[in-house]
Amino acid sequence: MRYDVMIIGGGPGGYTAANKAAANGLSVVLFEKREIGGTCLNRGCIPMKALIEASRLYRNGKNGELFGILGENISFDYEKVDGRKSFVVTKLREGVEKSLRSNKVEVVKGEAKIIQSGKILCEGNVYEGDHIIIAAGSIPAVPPIEGSEYCITSDDVLKDGYRPAESLIIIGGGVIGCEIADALNGFGVKITIIEMAERLLPTLDKDLGQRLGMFFKKKGIDVFCSASVKKISEDGTVIYADKKGNEVSCNAAQVLMATGRKAAIANVFEENVGLNVNRGILSDKEGRTNIPGIYVIGDARSFNIQLAHVAQAQGENVIDLILGKEPSNDMNCIPSAVYTDPEIASVGMSEEQLKEKGIEYKTKKVLTGANGRCLIENSESGFVKILICEDTIVGGQIVAPHASELIGELSVAVSRKMKVAELGSVIHPHPSISEMIWDACK
Repeated sequence: MRYDVMIIGGGPGGYTAANKAAANGLSVVLFEKREIGGTCLNRGCIPMKALIEASRLYRNGKNGELFGILGENISFDYEKVDGRKSFVVTKLREGVEKSLRSNKVEVVKGEAKIIQSGKILCEGNVYEGDHIIIAAGSIPAVPPIEGSEYCITSDDVLKDGYRPAESLIIIGGGVIGCEIADALNGFGVKITIIEMAERLLPTLDKDLGQRLGMFFKKKGIDVFCSASVKKISEDGTVIYADKKGNEVSCNAAQVLMATGRKAAIANVFEENVGLNVNRGILSDKEGRTNIPGIYVIGDARSFNIQLAHVAQAQGENVIDLILGKEPSNDMNCIPSAVYTDPEIASVGMSEEQLKEKGIEYKTKKVLTGANGRCLIENSESGFVKILICEDTIVGGQIVAPHASELIGELSVAVSRKMKVAELGSVIHPHPSISEMIWDACK
């Protein structure tokens, strides 16, 4: 049978593209060798956030006396925490599977490989189609450090049945490492983070990583930045060079490698297909590869921002391309969020980027200590920061409860090139955390 669209990978990018293509009358086959939902739903975003929420509730329960809520012997059952996480994942996965069935997308379970333009081999069968979309996702990246085979990855922490050890060294202070650190610290795990860069969250605005470092210190999380890991031993000993070049040793019951992810493209296509690769599959900004009729989206794409909502937006845009329409989504404005407690979120330009480009800008910053809702929630000291160039909002950063929800407002402002006075003229509710955006604009 021949299809209009063949998709390799059933993660957010793949299933979003499949549903949109089918809803527009195209015949679609979707190949997935593991569970529908990909990394995000099964081994990433969703189980991680379920774990974070449980940790936050437990931490707040222990601090209930501050609010006049008294309780004795507050404890947790990690087996039930794990069960709740699995329930959420299963419920959402079933929803995605139902949507694919409703749209009459043919789902084939198995490892798919492009054998030539327009042809895919899966489980001994050859499928043909006019367009191929590679949405193969990513896997944890493990650098060639001596002893790295003794480490666990985020996949291990988030799989069913994982039970935290009493102590954990995390190599890597990016988003994945910091989210796991905060969640497991809430359950009493002694956490040590070793980060090669000079601060946590090195790809984000400097203020964000520095502020998170302060929060972690208050929570008893040890953070060592400008540190380079040299060796990992089977007993959980990690040897690293500190910022002065001194050799330092630390030990924990487990060591987690959280040094990012890499494109999972090892068996996606035959070599003679001729796709250009460089740490992923190369494409133009619309997702076209060097082979006509083959597209790539999400984490499998070279130098792509590895976020589920980026893959989803790219999946929709590629289907628009196939349908001969203009792209639906603006890929120039991509928000990101870190689900620590409190949350961290950003969009648009950072101060470092503006300085590097020699662009003059102004900052407007409002602290959470002056916000009624943040005080009510006993939030840590955070802020809303807006970056302005010639009265236009070009970026924003938030450290506050529900920052992942609030960043959507600044995303609209940056995407639509709103003047600061325009956003400042819109009345926000009081008391709310969102009114910090209003205050910053005013």
